[in-house]
Amino acid sequence: HDALPIWPPRRHRVPLHLAAAGAAASPYVARLTHLAPCRILRGMAFQAAPPSLGIPTVYLVDDEAVVRDALAWLLRSRRLLSEGFGSAEAFWQHLAARRSDVAWPDAPLCLVLDVRMPGTSGIELFERLVEAGLLAVLPVIFLTGHGDVPTAVAAVKRGAFDFVEKPFSDNALVDRIEQALSASERALARRAERRRVERALGELTEREREVMQLVVEGRPNKLIADALDISVRTVEVHRARVFEKMNVKSAVELANKLRESKG
Repeated sequence: HDALPIWPPRRHRVPLHLAAAGAAASPYVARLTHLAPCRILRGMAFQAAPPSLGIPTVYLVDDEAVVRDALAWLLRSRRLLSEGFGSAEAFWQHLAARRSDVAWPDAPLCLVLDVRMPGTSGIELFERLVEAGLLAVLPVIFLTGHGDVPTAVAAVKRGAFDFVEKPFSDNALVDRIEQALSASERALARRAERRRVERALGELTEREREVMQLVVEGRPNKLIADALDISVRTVEVHRARVFEKMNVKSAVELANKLRESKG
């Protein structure tokens, strides 16, 4: 038999058992039964991360299993890994266990969170994340019904990455998830740089710290020597050692690095 042509690509569909189970129970699940062609390369843009970072993960927190399954399938079609949780409490317990590791998170993350759920609501979970200072490395995208839009807008003002109103566009949602993962990756890069700066500062001697402070203030070597009652040559030696340990080539670069590490 002749081989079937592979172009144009067929439209992907949610597995029939998910579509049949969820279309009636959740109106917006039906929208996931006809997806645009899987765009493999497009979804990989944010994954050009440093090799030290792990595989990006999308957390799905929704009390409806059919919604979690449909979203997980949608994400797989774009080559994105996900983990589902049926309640805010279950996710919070998972998070508490992970946070005991000082290296966590070691990969870009995103949380897709339903606003209304039995027990602890999505908004209550979000407030915990705000208090824990996790929104930078764990951007939150809310799934919301029409009546919850004002609540979701208020959450965005409090630091949520975005909200998506049901019924939503599947491709638009995944686009925002990819952007949230990129934001998480940048936050992890900033955290890693801050830790590198902290380690480098810890390696400086007391005299090198004194010289560094005056260098950052913009003082020339002669004035630094006068202020510390040492020779200009000694200042030059300490200055060179500071630049080497801090991995910079100029006073401006040093000042910028110290400023950014405090941001």
